[in-house]
Amino acid sequence: MSLPQINIPARLAQVTRPSTNALDARTRVIQLYRDWYRAAPEVVDQYALDVSPTQLRHAIRLRFEANRAVTDLRVIDVLLLKSRQEYQETLNMWKQPDHIYGILLKRKERPTRTFLQKFYEGRDEEAIVPAASGV
Repeated sequence: MSLPQINIPARLAQVTRPSTNALDARTRVIQLYRDWYRAAPEVVDQYALDVSPTQLRHAIRLRFEANRAVTDLRVIDVLLLKSRQEYQETLNMWKQPDHIYGILLKRKERPTRTFLQKFYEGRDEEAIVPAASGV
């Protein structure tokens, strides 16, 4: 019988710093991906999700792959900051299971339409996009 892990919020905290070059940014991204990958079983157990760690890992992989083409160091640093915050909040149990399921949902890709196509339909969907995540 294992004892429950004591949750110390500061154990995952890291100082924010800018990347010095592309290699440094790449190293930081890979380390963050490994942290997420290794934490998948713990996240599934903590939140009692009805998905396997493999499915969560796949969803995490898709999120990282979506930003693979980003080359601007400042943008990479912002993405790293946001993902590191998500990681810390997730492992510290500062989220609800619905937030975790939001990671698993695929984002709906809307077909791009011209202004005239939108005008002929009589509506502008970008103006009515719901604010909820995963929708």
